[in-house]
Amino acid sequence: MNKISTQYVFTVPNGAEHRFLIEQDGTTLELLDETRGDLPAWTLLENKRCDHCPLDPVSHKHCPAAARISAVASRFGELASYTEVKLSVIRDQRTVSLNTTLQRGMGSLLGLIIACSGCPHSLFFRPMARFHLPVADEEETVYRATSTYLLAQYYRHHETGMIDLDLTGLKQIYQDMQIVNSGLAMRLRCAGETDSSVNAIVLLDLFAKAMPYVIEERLDGLRYLLAPFLGHHHEQSLRKP
Repeated sequence: MNKISTQYVFTVPNGAEHRFLIEQDGTTLELLDETRGDLPAWTLLENKRCDHCPLDPVSHKHCPAAARISAVASRFGELASYTEVKLSVIRDQRTVSLNTTLQRGMGSLLGLIIACSGCPHSLFFRPMARFHLPVADEEETVYRATSTYLLAQYYRHHETGMIDLDLTGLKQIYQDMQIVNSGLAMRLRCAGETDSSVNAIVLLDLFAKAMPYVIEERLDGLRYLLAPFLGHHHEQSLRKP
């Protein structure tokens, strides 16, 4: 089976290493590891369930996103969220290493897991998970999200004739994820999990909250990057003879 493997390695101040291996189906991008059998009560679907959750509790006993992140959420004991760690992310033949805070590293890891967790509202992030960028900043996230969405609109236009160039659908995707993130953070707080896991979700939610605003501002902050496509010479090259 074609699969994608991503390993996150956290080295904490006392030298201990915490390793997390994320394996995805290379085609569907679904997570391949089995959900742990001893899931805590805070992962139950009906516990702090999101208002817009479409899942049937009869066939889904646990929230898929909560179930998938539960093993990570409890791994770092009493370490503060601002603890400096060395993070290495190994994927295929590429390794990214940097010094960062525990909450930023966990936010990056949880973002990857949630995207492929099976939560219906996170399905749209699987293409970004395929080209995962560890510890991406806001500008990188906005660029990747809008590029992914517009590529999907290209295929949609050719298949159906419909297209969303105003990014209305992308704004809705991120508004839906705000609800998911808030629900996960509430579950973690009520369960008494470490502040690093809660703050990691909060950091993810900051990106989710920023995206609708960035779209409303017509993505002006990224316009400078596309200057070669917007110039006079490029327009001339696109004219019909």
